[in-house]
Amino acid sequence: MKEMNELKRKVLELLKEDARRSTALLATLLGADEADVKTAIEQMEKEHVIVKYATVVNWDKVDDERVTALIEVQITPERGRGFEGIAERIYLYPQVKSVYLMSGAYDLLVEVEGRNLREVANFVSEKLSPIDAVLSTKTNFTLKKYKQDGIIFEEHEEDNRLMISP
Repeated sequence: MKEMNELKRKVLELLKEDARRSTALLATLLGADEADVKTAIEQMEKEHVIVKYATVVNWDKVDDERVTALIEVQITPERGRGFEGIAERIYLYPQVKSVYLMSGAYDLLVEVEGRNLREVANFVSEKLSPIDAVLSTKTNFTLKKYKQDGIIFEEHEEDNRLMISP
């Protein structure tokens, strides 16, 4: 059992780097049996350890205008459910990409995506702020992404200058 858990952890690390890797390649990289790797992946999918295989897109390179905002939300927890019910109510909106329970000055961090600033602003004013438990919101618009999920978006030119020594 411990060996399978270790295999699963290693498979997860390799899939996080590149989800397109085949079970044959994963088995080779790990020195494991391909059937064991396939079984481990199937179990993790069934148990919702692996929830989705996703692509990281640099939207600045695509002719597709969209706006992302990170919204800091202060809320009053619900009796008996705490933050869960409010978080669920918020994450069910299609504009919401992520919701995190945070420590610090605010309770929830909500990532919202829209076609333009007005669409995001309307979401905040018409959907998010009117929720009874929401005490305040602070909207921060993303101006540029430099790195996401460990992937650097900027292409750097190599420094081809000659080294000068005294």
